[in-house]
Amino acid sequence: MINKDIDKYDINDVSELLLENVDAIVVVDPLIDAYKTVVRRGMFEKFLKESGIYHDLILDLWFHFSESNEKVSGDYQIFADKTGVFKTKYSRRLKIYLEKEKTPHLVQLTVYPFEDANKYIFVMDEFNDNESLQESLTTKKINTIQNTYLFSMYIDLVQDTTSSINVTEISDDVVNYNLKYSDWRMMIVNMIWPEDQEQFLRRTDPEYLKKHFTPGRTSSYDCMMRNLEGKYIWVKLTFSRAQTYNDEDYRFVFMVQDINDNSMELMTTLQKYEEKAIKDPLTGVLNHGEIETQLNNALAHRRDDNITSSVMMLDLDKFKDVNDNYGHSVGDTTLKHFAKVLLDNVTDMNVSVGRWGGEEFVIVCRDRNGDDTY
Repeated sequence: MINKDIDKYDINDVSELLLENVDAIVVVDPLIDAYKTVVRRGMFEKFLKESGIYHDLILDLWFHFSESNEKVSGDYQIFADKTGVFKTKYSRRLKIYLEKEKTPHLVQLTVYPFEDANKYIFVMDEFNDNESLQESLTTKKINTIQNTYLFSMYIDLVQDTTSSINVTEISDDVVNYNLKYSDWRMMIVNMIWPEDQEQFLRRTDPEYLKKHFTPGRTSSYDCMMRNLEGKYIWVKLTFSRAQTYNDEDYRFVFMVQDINDNSMELMTTLQKYEEKAIKDPLTGVLNHGEIETQLNNALAHRRDDNITSSVMMLDLDKFKDVNDNYGHSVGDTTLKHFAKVLLDNVTDMNVSVGRWGGEEFVIVCRDRNGDDTY
């Protein structure tokens, strides 16, 4: 290490000091999708190759979950090429997991673009243990606030740009993207549940947003979307137009919130109430109102689409004697058993079984005429 009076230092000394202390220096050429490592020390001896594919380096640096080195779904990895474009200096903190290690290495990355050369220098340093601990505690506090928000970004419809993109499952820091809003829409729509894609495109259309959002207005809707693991979950998509005094200023905040657990609980509750509304509480088959609806539907299909249906009505003879001689409890057990026999005998058939009332039951058989039903 060079040790002399401060006024004696020159550019050569500074260069030598940097080369002695920086943990990693990588030269990148995005045009040929390649990188070359010039300096690598410490954990970077394992993490970096002497040379490699730039796209893969971007994936290794920040396209993994923030709490593990597990890569995000391939659908989202298409954003890597947009992430690795830098027009100006850029700096951020990263969590890097080495193979077979459970504890991340906290790294500071700074990117210096070559002027007029379309190349970059990546400079990386690992924090020491005390700094890492402090950063970890700060991150934990942030996560308690933001952990339900999977994704957020700013949008400028006039400039057709996105900025300040934050994917919390990957990092607590804002991710650098060189991505037009119009391009983002057509990329992200593939992550939306197929039946919800038309609605997504309609409600994210720039003209729709301009027409339906006054300054300060916020709107949201629920749909299913693939998460970073590639699984469909329920999310809430929220658009909020910035509060400005210029009617021609169309800037928005867009956020994706994970509501899957609450939505699944709600749907389970709704399903329970739906079953209560259409099923007979004693026997478990359809109640009178619902089996009547199924009967009317069958008649409508016959009238409108010429789809054959048939109806069976069954009645337990001398059921009153069962109640009178053995009690209503035995009568109820008899009805439940009879209903089970009916259901067991129509498994895999396009039929509806219901209790018409008392000891009377109805079976609506679709796609079957009387002879087939018998």
